Amino acid sequence: MMNSKLIGGILLVTGTTIGAGMLALPVATAQLGFVGSLILLIVGWAIMLVSAFLFLEVNLRLPSNTNLISMVGVTLGKGGQAIAWVVYLLFMYSILSAYTAGGGDLFHYVLSNSGVTISPSMSAALFTFLFGLIVCFGIRAVDYANRGLMFGKMGSYLMLVILVLPFVSTGLLMDGEFKHIFSPTSLTVTSLAFSNLIIIPSLRTYFNDDITSLKKAIFIGTTIPLICYIAWDLVILGVVPLHGASGFNEIVNSSNSNSALLSALMHFLQQDNILVIAKFFTSICMATSFLSVALSLSDFLADGLRTQKQGLRGMLINSMTLLPPVIIVIYYPDTFMRALNFGGIFCLILMVMFPALMAWRGRYYEHLLVQKNTLVQVGGGKMLLVFLMTFATLLIGYGLHSTI
Repeated sequence: MMNSKLIGGILLVTGTTIGAGMLALPVATAQLGFVGSLILLIVGWAIMLVSAFLFLEVNLRLPSNTNLISMVGVTLGKGGQAIAWVVYLLFMYSILSAYTAGGGDLFHYVLSNSGVTISPSMSAALFTFLFGLIVCFGIRAVDYANRGLMFGKMGSYLMLVILVLPFVSTGLLMDGEFKHIFSPTSLTVTSLAFSNLIIIPSLRTYFNDDITSLKKAIFIGTTIPLICYIAWDLVILGVVPLHGASGFNEIVNSSNSNSALLSALMHFLQQDNILVIAKFFTSICMATSFLSVALSLSDFLADGLRTQKQGLRGMLINSMTLLPPVIIVIYYPDTFMRALNFGGIFCLILMVMFPALMAWRGRYYEHLLVQKNTLVQVGGGKMLLVFLMTFATLLIGYGLHSTI
């Protein structure tokens, strides 16, 4: 029977993994069809799980409270550390821009349906102001807000899946072609969907170096999102067709994919109660993701600039966190999918390439990972590390070429 600490650790991993990127999954994988998206999700989950265990391996061979930037510095030197700094900031700003765009889009959609008309840019700014205010009050305010929102998110998710399931068409699930599995959008968004490495150093402290519990929390905590993603893809791909009016081909080309997806659900289901829950769920996904990423980025900037988030300095840190994404969204209002693509590319660098490189340097050059416990080192030897580095390099190159 699981103890309460293990359950808490699992929920931490699950909460970190399930975010607003979930909303983009059906749009990103629609061309594949459900079977192809199922294969892609399982492969993406397996690669990110192995990368998480490699990250844990490196972290456990270094002092407690050693985080990503310090890990890269020890194993890959100052050059690697500088690259990690830049990529981490680009990663955080990319996904925060995506959540700002998506949140503003949904805010605009809900207000428009309520008879309130404001510009999309104003919607994005208003969304950022309301939820950014919570971030400005610090982690305690974010924690309390997040608890209520997470409860609402998981409850509305379960209700949505149960209510939509009877409308699923097996014929629609067979749409799509497997050749689209190499689409950069589907690959990068799937990678981003399972990004949870940043929480591992905190988990280590939480479990006091209990390796067995750490591995269980990571495995179960990433498997739950995999099941949630599969169920989500099943109900959405089984209701919204690929072709025709309000189909996925139209949604993909829409400047506001989130509100377009909600409109498609309303069009095909004609169920007001389902639409209300869908609006609630998608809005909460954006809010929880925005809060966690904005808080993490502001803490990262405060630590990097060696300052406290208080007074004028706190205002400066929060402005550096929140203003760039708003400016990006104002000038590029259709940035949700594009920003997630870039976020997925940076995710591949940080969370697949770097763990493999750090493990390689630690094992075979720096000799940091002299084996003391058979539970620590990931199997597969050099072949696994070469595979991950090659896989990440190809996807990063392909994704950059296609996105740019």
